[in-house]
Amino acid sequence: MESYEFHPRLVHRTARVRLRVTRHQADRCFGLLRSAGDLWAWLLDTNRERLVQGAAPIVGYQALCRELTARGPAGELSVVGARSVLARYSDSWFAAAKRRRKGEPAGFPRRKRLLVPVRFHHQTFQLDGRRVRLPVARGRPALWVRTARPIPYPADRIRAVTLVADCGQLWLAVTAAVPIHHHDLDPRQVAGVDLGIIHPYAVVAEHAALLVSGRAIRAESFLHLRDQQARQAKTARRAPKPGQHGSRRWRRYRARLRRVEARHRRRVHQAHHQAASQVVAFAVRQRIGVLVIGDPTGITTHDAGRVHNRRLRQWRRTHLVQALSDKAEQAGIDVRRVDERGTSSTCPACRRRVPKPSGRRFRCLACTFQGHRDLVGAANIAATLGGGTTSATLPTLVEHRRAGIVPARRDRRRHLHDQRRRRSCPASGHPDGHKGSSGCHSPHATTDPASDEDQATRRNTANVA
Repeated sequence: MESYEFHPRLVHRTARVRLRVTRHQADRCFGLLRSAGDLWAWLLDTNRERLVQGAAPIVGYQALCRELTARGPAGELSVVGARSVLARYSDSWFAAAKRRRKGEPAGFPRRKRLLVPVRFHHQTFQLDGRRVRLPVARGRPALWVRTARPIPYPADRIRAVTLVADCGQLWLAVTAAVPIHHHDLDPRQVAGVDLGIIHPYAVVAEHAALLVSGRAIRAESFLHLRDQQARQAKTARRAPKPGQHGSRRWRRYRARLRRVEARHRRRVHQAHHQAASQVVAFAVRQRIGVLVIGDPTGITTHDAGRVHNRRLRQWRRTHLVQALSDKAEQAGIDVRRVDERGTSSTCPACRRRVPKPSGRRFRCLACTFQGHRDLVGAANIAATLGGGTTSATLPTLVEHRRAGIVPARRDRRRHLHDQRRRRSCPASGHPDGHKGSSGCHSPHATTDPASDEDQATRRNTANVA
């Protein structure tokens, strides 16, 4: 009899790792990125000249490779790195053409870039622990770089690495083929997921619910906004006028500002990944096979006021959906998206629309139903596919989790804010010796999830509603 070998299903995931390089290594890496930028500009100029002459642009990957061969080398950039730029340009052009055929607004690549990421596929680079050898042009000395932390994937699973520059720092985007974990899931178990600002994720299953608090994310965003306003007020009169070149001191200040923005963005994204991991772990414990996510697309098309418009645009809802979808797919959970319009203002018991509640508490005037507003929205989202609760009450067991790290009391931004506003800090520091998320079941917690939804739970404790 023939024996068949089982190959697990794989998904591709990418993790960014910062590079720890010397000045000479940094100059060579930025030289590769600038060479890629010059090649990108050459592609744009070539197709622009062809359009002026009435000829069709060259957008196919094979045709671009032939043009590259006729052009010659591009600095220290290897053939593999140069072809990755050609593939990036070709993919961008065909993606824009596909969106235009569907009637969606899209623009072809026309903007020149100083630094363009360079991608190296499998078997073109070399790994030695934390050291990575990047391919360069023939005849040039080998380029070895060191990562600031261990690569989170096994060496045999890595399929490509991409050299990226973000706000003056060098990063290595590592792409690996990760196997899907098979759990004992029930495809008939459906749970609804409601996205929000107060709670990034609110999940309702048949017998349990989950609330992930975004207090740390909001504290980080609040302090970052106050720090940004203070910087702008202090440097407004020293800023160069339109059309003027700033001094070296001003350029250093702008570089520092970009690094601060990048650090804030990384902190928020890391908190989103923590929250998504908690949702997936909850779904695995409850044997949930399908997650129904309320899609908030189009929520920014309506004018909701200056303050609320800023909150919606800083929400990063797309990253929330993508983080949860990627982790759920890796766990073998099916993810579906539905329209969330009206789910937080519809009674799950009598299906009547009620005035939108101003707080976190939902009250139905017709059937006297009461519950947490975010859990009500998640229950209505789950009901679109036949899941969620079928009775007139929400699940009795509600788990509370927390994502992200609350800014510490010694954070410089907090002290500046306290001196300016003359009041106490907006959030507490780290929990007792714990920097991540915490919480589990506890029969001694409060029975009202709306009264203590933002209270930090200690280690091995949670709230039960």
